[in-house]
Amino acid sequence: MRVSSEHTGLLNVCGVVFAILMLAGCARLPYTKTVVHEDQRVAVKLQAEVSPAGYSHPVEIPPPYIAAILRGLSLREQQRLPLRWFAEEVPPRRVFREDEVEVLAPQLAAALQQVGPEERVYFEVFAPGVNPRYRRDVTGGWLAVREQYLHITMDYFHTQQPVEKSDAYDYNYPTPWTPPNTYLLYFEPGRFYLTDPKTDSRAVDYRAFLKTLPPP
Repeated sequence: MRVSSEHTGLLNVCGVVFAILMLAGCARLPYTKTVVHEDQRVAVKLQAEVSPAGYSHPVEIPPPYIAAILRGLSLREQQRLPLRWFAEEVPPRRVFREDEVEVLAPQLAAALQQVGPEERVYFEVFAPGVNPRYRRDVTGGWLAVREQYLHITMDYFHTQQPVEKSDAYDYNYPTPWTPPNTYLLYFEPGRFYLTDPKTDSRAVDYRAFLKTLPPP
C-alpha cells in the first residue's frame, strides 16, 4: 500500500512534535549538581531547579536547630476517596527516627550553606530492607528555604528500593526505583506551619520556631 507524501509529512511532523514533548518532559526534572555527602546511611545532594526558584540560599541553620525541625515533622500517605476517609482516622507517623535525625541533621546543615538560590537540597536516609541483599529501606525528599519559610517535601517514607542499579542476572537490564509517593506533611507546633504566600504551599516558619529554642 502506498502512503501519500501528505500523510508521510504529517507523520514526520507528529514524530518530531512527540520527540520534542518527550525531551521537554524529561528536562523538567531537577538534576543533581553536587554530592555533599554519601555513605551507607545517608546521602545529601544539591539539585538544580529547571525553572527560576529564587530561594534564599545559602543559609546557615546549625545542626541542633535542623534536628529540632526534623523531630517536629510527621506525615500520612495521601489517599484518594474513599480510602482518604479511613486514612484520616490513622494518626500521622513521625517522619524521622532519632538515629535518622542524628545522621541527617549535620549533613543538611552543611548542604544549606553550600546550596545556591536556584538549587534545592535532596536527601535520602538508608536502612537495611526486608531482604538486605536486594532491597534497602529509603526515606527521602528535598528541602529549600525561601525567606523565613523552610519548604519540605517527602518522596519516600520507608520505601523498599533495589540496592543494585541493574538486574543481578542481566547487567544490561536496569532495576528502576519505585516512583515517588505523595504524602501529607505536618509540623508541630502547628502555629509555625504556615502557608507561604508566594507559593501557596505549606512550610515551616523556621525563624519564628527557632526563636523558641535555646541557643545551640
